[in-house]
Amino acid sequence: MDTVTITSGKYRGRKIATPGAATHPMGSRERLALFNMLDERIKNAYLLDAFAGSGALGIEALSRGSIKVVFVDDSVKAVQTIKKNLKVLGIDKEATVIKTKAANIGNDFLNFDVILADPPYDNFNQGEIECLTNTLKSGGLMALSHPDDAPVLEGLTLLKSRQYANAHVSIYVKN
Repeated sequence: MDTVTITSGKYRGRKIATPGAATHPMGSRERLALFNMLDERIKNAYLLDAFAGSGALGIEALSRGSIKVVFVDDSVKAVQTIKKNLKVLGIDKEATVIKTKAANIGNDFLNFDVILADPPYDNFNQGEIECLTNTLKSGGLMALSHPDDAPVLEGLTLLKSRQYANAHVSIYVKN
């Protein structure tokens, strides 16, 4: 079974399972860069981990002080893996795991402080990403991993974007 290592915070060095070849976990270098760009905004945040896969991004956020994370993935295997990882770390009470497409998260969850979105690059759907912005509170941040230049997202302003090999990580703020 493949694993990912949590890079910092309370669970630094702990290994979590991945759902396997169906996902592409963000590399540790990119995860470190992403969380360095978000800096203190993670602490005490209500956070959405969209396209969650193994849950590594949301677990990293909990490790760094987020108070609640909603994990969303449409794969049964990914949802099972996330639940297992949360249970192994003893943090299943700080999390909600939902099996659905990210665009379907809808009105049940509003006013996220931060959204972490690492969608599949081979099927990057900007419309699905834009649906997520409805759940982000004004002034909230969206961190998006994407294959090409930073997309223009309606209602969001691009704050910064960095490239790491074939991956781009961009931070947006909701107007």
